[in-house]
Amino acid sequence: MSGKDYEMVAGLETHVELKTATKIFCGCSTAFGAEPNTQCCPVCTGMPGSLPVLNRQVVHYAIKAGLAVNCRIASYSKEDRKNYFYPDLPKAWQTSQYDLPLCRGGGISFTSDNGEKRFVRLNRIHLEEDAGKLIHEGGVTRVDYSRCGVPLIEIVTEPDIHSPEDAVAFLTALKSIIKYTGVSDVKMQEGSLRCDVNLSVAKKGEPLGTRTETKNLNSFRAVLRSCKYEAERQIELIESGEAVKQETRRWDDASGVGSSMRGKEDAHDYRYFPEPDLMPVVMTDEDVEKIRATVPALPGERVEKYTKEYGLSDYDAALLTADVAIADLFDGTVAVGAAPKKAANFIMGDVMRLGKAPGAEDVNVRVSPSQLAEMLKLVDEGAASLAAVQKEILPRVWDTDKSPSVVLDELGLRQSNDAGELEAVVKGIIDANPKVVADYLAGNQKVVSFFVGQAMKATKGKANPKMVSEILGKLLK
Repeated sequence: MSGKDYEMVAGLETHVELKTATKIFCGCSTAFGAEPNTQCCPVCTGMPGSLPVLNRQVVHYAIKAGLAVNCRIASYSKEDRKNYFYPDLPKAWQTSQYDLPLCRGGGISFTSDNGEKRFVRLNRIHLEEDAGKLIHEGGVTRVDYSRCGVPLIEIVTEPDIHSPEDAVAFLTALKSIIKYTGVSDVKMQEGSLRCDVNLSVAKKGEPLGTRTETKNLNSFRAVLRSCKYEAERQIELIESGEAVKQETRRWDDASGVGSSMRGKEDAHDYRYFPEPDLMPVVMTDEDVEKIRATVPALPGERVEKYTKEYGLSDYDAALLTADVAIADLFDGTVAVGAAPKKAANFIMGDVMRLGKAPGAEDVNVRVSPSQLAEMLKLVDEGAASLAAVQKEILPRVWDTDKSPSVVLDELGLRQSNDAGELEAVVKGIIDANPKVVADYLAGNQKVVSFFVGQAMKATKGKANPKMVSEILGKLLK
C-alpha cells in the first residue's frame, strides 16, 4: 500500500505578534533585538504583588485582524490562566483565552498550487502573551525574559488542510491579509509569525488518525518540509503495524528531521481557570463598527479592482496584491497619472527585482509613486529610453527624494528628439553602409536594429530609437 491510499489532514495554530509599542499587560517595550532581559519588569516576569493591565490597543488590533478574516466578534470575552511550568515562563502560567475567545469563525480563501480555489475555516482568534526565549550556547542554557508579555493573537483553523502545499498557500494568504491590516509586520525571521501544525493521516474514507503537533515553525519552507516529513513518518508507522503517538514534536530544518519533545497535552492538562486579576473584555456593536471602519481594502478586493477596472490579468493582479507595499505603490502611481498596465509591468519587473534581496520575505519598496510615474512619463514622452530608466535612473533615485528628470540630465541621458539632427545622423549611417541598406531594401527588417544601434552609438545613447526607425523608413522608401 502506498502513500496515495492515505489522506493528510492538518489544522494550523498561527501565532502573530501584534505591532504595539508596549506589551499586553505592562508598559515594557516590544522592540525587536534588545539585549537579553532589558525589556522586562515585575508584571511581565510575574513578581509577587504585581498586577496586569490589559493594553487597549492589543484588543483593537485583534478585532481588526478578526474582522479582516470575517470572524464574529464577541461582545463578552475573558482572559484565562493556562498553567504549565517551563523555564521561559516565569509566572508558571500563560495568560491566554480558553472558552470565551475574542473572535470566532471566519475563514480564508486562497488558490492552491494547481490553480484550484480553496477555503479554510477558522475556529477562533484569541489573545495571549508570548513566553520568554531559551538561548542555548556552549553547553549552557540561558533565559531571556524580554519577550515575556509581548502581545500575540493565535489564529486557529479547522482541520481543513489536506496537503503541505495548501498549508503554505493558506499561510501566504493569511500573512498578506494581516500585513494589509497593519496590526503586525509578520516578519517570520523575527518571530512575528510562527506556526504550529497539528497533523494526522488516515486511509481515504476512514476516520481521522491520531494527530501530532509540530511546534514553532518560522518559515514557509519549514512548514512545507515538516508536513511532508510528518505525513510520511505516520504512514510508515501505520504500514508497519505501529501506532502513532499523540505528541508534541520539534522540527530541525537544517537536518530536515523531526523529533519528539513530549507527550501531547489536552486542555484539561493546563488546568485553565479565569484570570482573577483582569476584567472581562466587553465590546459594543458601536465599538466593533468603529474598528471595522479602519480595515483597509484587502488583497481580494484589490484583485477584483485591478482586473475589472484596469484590465490586468489574474496573475498580474495576484502578484501586485501579494504585498501591501507593492499594492500601495501601484495604486499611488496610477493615482498620479501613470497607465495601469505600464505601471504594473515596471513594478513587477524592475521594482520587485531591485527591492527583494536574496532570501528576503518581503519587497523593500524605496521609490515613491510620484518618482515612478515621472520615470514612466519620461519614457512616454521620448525623453528617456526604457533601458536608461531601468538600468540608470531607477537605481539612482532608489531610497532618495531625487527627481528622475534631474538625474536623467545629470547623467546626460536625455534622448534627442530633434528630427533634423537625427535625420542627419541616419543619413550618415546609410551612406556608410550600402550593403546593409541593400538588405533592408530587400525586405530584411532585422537590420533596423543595426541602424538604431549605430545611431545610439553616434549620439552617445541620446537618440530616440522610435524616431530613428521612423526616419529610416522615410529615407529608405
